[in-house]
Amino acid sequence: MHVEDILNKTRSGDVPSKDDLVFLLSMPPDSVDTYMVMAEAARISKELSGRKAEVHAQFALNLAPCSGDCLFCSFAKVNDVFHEATELSAEEAVAYARQFEDDGANAVFMMSTAGYPFERFIEVSEEVRKNLKPETTMVANVGDQSLLHARRLKDAGFAGVYHALRLREGTDSTLSAEKRKRSIRNFLEAGLEVGTCVEPVGPEHTNEELAEMIEFTASFNPAFSGAARRIPIPGTEMAKRGVISELRMAQIVAVTRLGMPRTVMGNCTHEPCTLGAIAGANLFWAEVGANPRDVEEKTEEGRGGTVGRCRTLYQESDWDVWDGPSRYYNKG
Repeated sequence: MHVEDILNKTRSGDVPSKDDLVFLLSMPPDSVDTYMVMAEAARISKELSGRKAEVHAQFALNLAPCSGDCLFCSFAKVNDVFHEATELSAEEAVAYARQFEDDGANAVFMMSTAGYPFERFIEVSEEVRKNLKPETTMVANVGDQSLLHARRLKDAGFAGVYHALRLREGTDSTLSAEKRKRSIRNFLEAGLEVGTCVEPVGPEHTNEELAEMIEFTASFNPAFSGAARRIPIPGTEMAKRGVISELRMAQIVAVTRLGMPRTVMGNCTHEPCTLGAIAGANLFWAEVGANPRDVEEKTEEGRGGTVGRCRTLYQESDWDVWDGPSRYYNKG
């Protein structure tokens, strides 16, 4: 098998096979062949998006110890990072959302922990929706939901959701992989676009696991896919497993782009970095409030980046940034 043969497929608009994906993922991240893959991924991303990346922005409605116990998350009860539950008022949520809108974010994400009351989420969301421009794209980042709840999210003014089947779901978390998949189907049936990602990637994940997850994300024609590395939470058991380099993450981001059909314009990575943009990531996030990769209660005082910072990273990577509502969540 040769890299050039696989790249010839992608140049013709074909999607590589699982064996092809495993082969591409198995190459050394600093090899000439990997750089060729990154260049091809960037070419595809720029061709599909007209060289215009997007910056989405997320704030958390609450912070609380979570019984989902995802070992990679600072909210997990088992990780013993946060002990008190706090939440935003509707007025605070509106202020965050309007600031993101003013900053030029292409979409505003509202996140909550799995235990946050759904009725409260809808109540605050409706208040936020009333205070934003009609064209501003709202996206929900919530736990698993029934079809009825998915439809209520749509009615509340959300264009889509972020939902991922995480790597080793059910092993590194107490959540059900099948329930995650069912929720994705429910969101789609309710008319919501679903953004997703191959995440959170650690050194222990095999190339076969990554290829299988790339194929899964491609299977439902998401608003975007992409890849994100795991950010270790200091002092936790999972932190002992280590972290992959940004270059390895960029390689996975590139291979994920090649593994998507051309109907998928978006290709994300997190956290924002120039290597990811160079490898074909045309979606970054700014963040405020609680952040599952941060031990600060307000991630704007820690790991969280701003819309302006994300725009600067794209400019440094020879990307333009889209001005207007997200095209990934507004395909029509």
